[in-house]
Amino acid sequence: MNLERGFITILTGMYSFQDCIHFLAAVRKFHQEPIIILIDRVPKTLYPLLKAFKNVILKPAPANENTVLASREAKLALYAASEFKKTIYLDSDICLLSDLNDVFEYLEKDDFLLTEDVQPSIVKATNLLRGKQEEILSKVLPTLQSVGLPLQEDSIQYNGGFIAFRKTETTKKFFDEFKRFFEIIKNNQDKLLLKDQGAFAAAIATVKPKIKVLPPTYNYLSKWKESYNIDGEIKVLHCTYPYRPQYAKDITRSLYTRIFDRLALVFLPNQITNPWRKK
Repeated sequence: MNLERGFITILTGMYSFQDCIHFLAAVRKFHQEPIIILIDRVPKTLYPLLKAFKNVILKPAPANENTVLASREAKLALYAASEFKKTIYLDSDICLLSDLNDVFEYLEKDDFLLTEDVQPSIVKATNLLRGKQEEILSKVLPTLQSVGLPLQEDSIQYNGGFIAFRKTETTKKFFDEFKRFFEIIKNNQDKLLLKDQGAFAAAIATVKPKIKVLPPTYNYLSKWKESYNIDGEIKVLHCTYPYRPQYAKDITRSLYTRIFDRLALVFLPNQITNPWRKK
């Protein structure tokens, strides 16, 4: 680690390739810091399309046929993969609408900067369990506790699409615990969906790092826009490229991305129909 600050994202499989191109274009609109991409199941012949953006570093993500599982396991590896003292991780289907210099500044004193999930209460996190949501609400916390996750009624579910952290012993310990708790989720697939929020919340509860919770303007999921009470300008828009509003597409619009998007219609799989998201 020899760099002060930078970005990191994950690209596992071709379904998110178009998103990642626009992610890189959006970051480069506002920032020139290095961007690490943890990459798997993308033909190396396509790497130059990513490297066309300056200061992009490609590193192998944990390999897995299930590209969703590979992306989850890559998230566990963020601390080890980062070369920066201050790191901003963003999902590759995110579009910046402004710079994030304030986030880097906050990392002077906080271990983590996070945003709460649209449904922050772990007690109501039916999205983590298998079964019909209306039938499993009362079972969420007991099920998570029964498999060994140290969660309580006041535990918070954070959205893993935005994670800013600095390199400290506390942060390293957090990622070690995050990995340990995610193994529990993998080993209980009969009850739990393959999501990382429960393991993330359990690691927060165990390590108790110094956290600053940012408002949803730093991780605005357009799919859930009716659930927000927004105060201020949206800085980080979180949505797949096909569903991205035009003002966000304008951020990344260039001759390069226009040509790429034309070719993507022909050569890339439809990311909306990614079968791994249903596993």
